[in-house]
Amino acid sequence: MARDPIDRLRGEMEELFADLWQVPRFTRRRGGFRPQIDCYRTERPPALTVVVELGGIDPSRIRIYADERTLVVSGERRRPRSAGRMYQQMEIDYGLFTRQVALAADVDVSGSKATYKRGILTIVLPLATKPTASDLERVTIPIGRGR
Repeated sequence: MARDPIDRLRGEMEELFADLWQVPRFTRRRGGFRPQIDCYRTERPPALTVVVELGGIDPSRIRIYADERTLVVSGERRRPRSAGRMYQQMEIDYGLFTRQVALAADVDVSGSKATYKRGILTIVLPLATKPTASDLERVTIPIGRGR
């Protein structure tokens, strides 16, 4: 019977520490944010696709770099300026961001494409058939507007 309060306390402590390590709680203190990312592989065509949630960001403020095993997406979401604003609540994160994704396979960075539509950045990185010297260089991926 004495174990029940100890088990409950241990569970509450584990929950507290799990909450503390959630990234958004720490990024707000730095003035930035951490966009959410999905990354998946397709066989036809053989490619890795990375989807980044970037609502409210001007695509011209987004930079994408890739090499054979790493993708870096960085940019800035600026808080709109308006005289006389008195916030009642502030939950939207603004500021600089950088996300680095370790890719699970070698990719052909020269054939990579990115589109931005309705706040969603989609980057398609074709899988490399065989690594070449040009694949080892860091390449900037331009962003096209989605339809």
